[in-house]
Amino acid sequence: MSASPEKRMKMESALEQLKQYTTVVADTGDFNAIDEYKPQDATTNPSLILAAAQMPDYQHLVEEAIEYGKKLGGSENEQVRNTMDKLFVLFGVKILKKIPGRVSTEVDARLSYDAKGMIERARTFIKLYKEAGIDKERILIKLSSTWEGIQAGKVLEEHHGIHCNMTLLFSFAQAVACAEAGVTLISPFVGRILDWHVANSNKKSYEPSEDPGVKSVTKIYNYYKKHNYKTIVMGASFRNTGEIKALTGCDYLTISPKLLGELSKDNSKLTPNLTVEKAQANDLQKIHLDEATFRWEHNEDQMAVEKLSDGIRKFAADAIKLEDMLKVRMFGTENGK
Repeated sequence: MSASPEKRMKMESALEQLKQYTTVVADTGDFNAIDEYKPQDATTNPSLILAAAQMPDYQHLVEEAIEYGKKLGGSENEQVRNTMDKLFVLFGVKILKKIPGRVSTEVDARLSYDAKGMIERARTFIKLYKEAGIDKERILIKLSSTWEGIQAGKVLEEHHGIHCNMTLLFSFAQAVACAEAGVTLISPFVGRILDWHVANSNKKSYEPSEDPGVKSVTKIYNYYKKHNYKTIVMGASFRNTGEIKALTGCDYLTISPKLLGELSKDNSKLTPNLTVEKAQANDLQKIHLDEATFRWEHNEDQMAVEKLSDGIRKFAADAIKLEDMLKVRMFGTENGK
């Protein structure tokens, strides 16, 4: 005899309940974690690929990427760049075999203020995916949410039909500009917002509903739904399961394997805190941001300014570490000499 709906709910983990209200995405380059938690989508970034590329299980992908980079030829720097692009795509292709949805692949953070460079690199990724037999509908290209990144996203969406995931998003101004650009998805960073407030105020702990990262994503979600923007809101960068549970009902949430594991063992009851109905009832006025207004409004948010620049530097540093690792493998020394 099957259990009653009420009893079945009691047996369901927080992760299973969350999946009923929110699309769950795995924030990892580790295929084993994807197998275990069965997310809809997966997100990667240079830091996650750097970590995965050092694991014994994935050395065959590194070797395949190196072979590709060397075969294309060119200067050592060009060979390394082509190898890195191929490595990111190889990870994406493998991940797509394990999930029904989309994978996010990130453009080099060192291009964060170069719209043309971001567009070119995004198109290179899509070309490599196409060569591997993957349709662009299954790819999200991750771009930094600088003004230049947002405009690159607008061009990629409108003129090339390439879906974009705007990352390193910390301010309401960034969210408004992304909605106006018509990008597919945004990734507001919950945990890093919390980190800043803990480091820069006397308050060292927050209840989930008062968490500044949770409040930021809730405001963005409410604004998007109130004004019928199609852009998906995907909360990212979580520090604890309390933040995740407080955002139940958000369109998507991308979650690390560690926190997915905690949610799978958690049997507390979840109810959606974010709903279209609640959003429609809020009084957030629609605003328009041109470049000058965007830069001013974003600059007024000290946390967002600091965390955006810090995030770009960190992703760039991990891209350089990955390059250095590949140089050693390809040419024998760190400088490629």
